[in-house]
Amino acid sequence: MNLKGRSAVSVQLSTEDFSREFPGRSVPADVHGILIRVASLDDTLAGKMKAWAEPTCRQSKQARDFTDIVRLVEAHPRLWSSLTPELRQLVRQPSG
Repeated sequence: MNLKGRSAVSVQLSTEDFSREFPGRSVPADVHGILIRVASLDDTLAGKMKAWAEPTCRQSKQARDFTDIVRLVEAHPRLWSSLTPELRQLVRQPSG
């Protein structure tokens, strides 16, 4: 479920079993000047990988999820080791 108000902040809620533990691992973050708790990097990556692998997903959504995965790994190289074997073949291992 996606919630969007009048501010620049939107909220995505999930009731899937997959993400049930995410709130307990959430971290504080400043989002457009609002301090809120957000999914951890590891949970964000896991959610993106799950969405990317969903066979019924629109191709454009899958491409956006793949780009998000690449950006996460580029910004946080330690996440590369968390990629699935299939994604490791598609995403270059960051140097450093």
